[in-house]
Amino acid sequence: MKLLYGKPVAEEILGRLKSEIALHYQKPGLAVILVGNNEASKIYVALKEKAATEIGINFFRHDLSENTQEDEVINLIKKLNADKKINGIIVQLPLPAGFDTGKILAAVDPKKDADGFCAEEKFLQPVFPHAIMLLIESSGEKLENKKAVVIANSDEFGKTMTATLSQKGVSAEYVISGKIQSNLGKIGEADIVVSAVGSPGLLKGQMCKEGAIIIDGGIEKVGGKVFGDVDFASFETKNGFLTPVPGGVGPVTIACLLENTFLAFKRLIS
Repeated sequence: MKLLYGKPVAEEILGRLKSEIALHYQKPGLAVILVGNNEASKIYVALKEKAATEIGINFFRHDLSENTQEDEVINLIKKLNADKKINGIIVQLPLPAGFDTGKILAAVDPKKDADGFCAEEKFLQPVFPHAIMLLIESSGEKLENKKAVVIANSDEFGKTMTATLSQKGVSAEYVISGKIQSNLGKIGEADIVVSAVGSPGLLKGQMCKEGAIIIDGGIEKVGGKVFGDVDFASFETKNGFLTPVPGGVGPVTIACLLENTFLAFKRLIS
């Protein structure tokens, strides 16, 4: 199994961004809102802050208690929407139980939607699917007419990811994680399998065909260690491509996020 590391892909994006940002007197600003104590979310926010700082993006972190009221989060977003120092806004997901995720994300100004969730802002690509696509392309394999299956926690991600794959000529469909057992045939026939569930050991080697491209977009912290969805040991003797966790999709997602922040900044000053 050949590993598709995210670092080389991310470094190419970050290096280019750092050079472009250095040409501007003003610097882009990225605000991140973290609600609650999700361990995986804390990891991601810390990595985003480190990468942003290294390339010259001003980082504004807002840590809120899980007992924070929904209206308080929305009011903070409105303040950030109006703040001229802020070009990108992220609400780190998942939010604690009881929060209306859709309502909160809808409060973000589409022009500052660094995650690319808002359909109105076509020039800002959804970062997670975009990062996954870049890693698939890094395999060097011809993608046209290949079959892909996306294992997702939600219809929203499943639809977005399959649309991203379809744009590259891939025949894609998605399976909700709770229905994996009834879709093992589809998964076993797929040339590309994308899993983004956050369930360690969910995807095993015997479920996928030889030569497949496996993208592990899951992340879960267990006993101080970070795991993806893939049962790594069961894939070691198979042919094909696999993204490691950590070190796979994560670094590229962060790079794409910072690229969106810079694009929003550049549009504002142009």
